[in-house]
Amino acid sequence: MPLLASRRVVFGLAAAVAVSSFALPALAQDPAKLVEETAAQVIDIVKTKTGAARQAAVLQVLQTKFDLPYMGRSALGTHWNQATEEQRTRFLAAVATAEARAYSERFGQYAGQTLTVGKVANRANGVTVVDSRLNQSTGQPIKLEWEVRDGKITDVKVEGVSMVMTRRSDFNSYIQNNGGKVDALIAEMEKRAATQ
Repeated sequence: MPLLASRRVVFGLAAAVAVSSFALPALAQDPAKLVEETAAQVIDIVKTKTGAARQAAVLQVLQTKFDLPYMGRSALGTHWNQATEEQRTRFLAAVATAEARAYSERFGQYAGQTLTVGKVANRANGVTVVDSRLNQSTGQPIKLEWEVRDGKITDVKVEGVSMVMTRRSDFNSYIQNNGGKVDALIAEMEKRAATQ
């Protein structure tokens, strides 16, 4: 698999293992164990499920392992403060479903990837960073850094590139190119979330 394609798969695995939390607050969990369990769950989904079942399973991971409200606020930046509660609710729901759909489609097939957790570092701001490598059957391992706060994943960096900051850039650009209104982005995310 070419490096670019394998990075897309890795980013997809990482992101699916990293986007949302509509569920009840998680009990405090060892951050390294959280990352290992989440990665194992995603890899199992990729290996055993297809179609709508895969999408539903990915959505469940996003809703239980990731802090979507925090990630949504971070990704929307100043637009979050300008959005109404109804817009925020619609945005978060649409993003979770759109991401689950996109990643379940991208996962195509399992190619023997495994995750190895490395160093765990606590930061003063309450965030724990878990370093890991996504090992591939061919090609170089890909470096993933997981940020965990209060028992939930709040960001994943793939080769140093933050998923949340990438989304912020994409979302801000979309809003600016569509009249500066968050409603345009929400409508686009709802369109992506809708089944074909």
